[in-house]
Amino acid sequence: MLASLMEKESTVPDSYPMSLNALRLACNQSTNRAPIVAFEDRTVEAALLSLKSIGLVRFVLPSHGGRTIRYRHVAGERWHLSAAELAVLSVLVLRGPQTVNEVRSRVSRQHRFENPNQVDEILDMLASRSPEALAVRLQRRPGERDERWADLLTGEVPDMPTGHDQAMPPGDSSGAVATEDSLLNDSASLAVEVAGLHA
Repeated sequence: MLASLMEKESTVPDSYPMSLNALRLACNQSTNRAPIVAFEDRTVEAALLSLKSIGLVRFVLPSHGGRTIRYRHVAGERWHLSAAELAVLSVLVLRGPQTVNEVRSRVSRQHRFENPNQVDEILDMLASRSPEALAVRLQRRPGERDERWADLLTGEVPDMPTGHDQAMPPGDSSGAVATEDSLLNDSASLAVEVAGLHA
């Protein structure tokens, strides 16, 4: 939820803050996501309440005759991150472990970097933050040419091959969509993990 809000703030600013329906669609989109999820409204609402309780999301009440509550993140304020840093972090959360070149290519949708090396610098900064890092450099595994990076917001870093976000063969949907129960548990775990950053 949080990373989707971070992403859409920069890619569709005219629709931000986001409605519940728009945020659910953003989370469930089949492009630029790994893993692909299938959240229901109740899952999104539960995650938003958890994120609100730890000061990372704010609810924007309707005004001027409107009836829809909207949602916006305040991760930049809470963690003192720039727009560029938020963009890199959101790409890590939404796309899973990836190389610097993959991050650099994917983050260009959200932020224009004058110097490509800025992405490397931001990744290093996210990994060296104190008291709690937000990203980690993964050890290169046998057969891999480049090191990968992963976020530390979503809990334990999965052991995922570099090509994990490539399309699966037709008819093979095993593991493509996370179950609703596991996603509810993940949203609760995320709230606990993130809360630890403010302890």
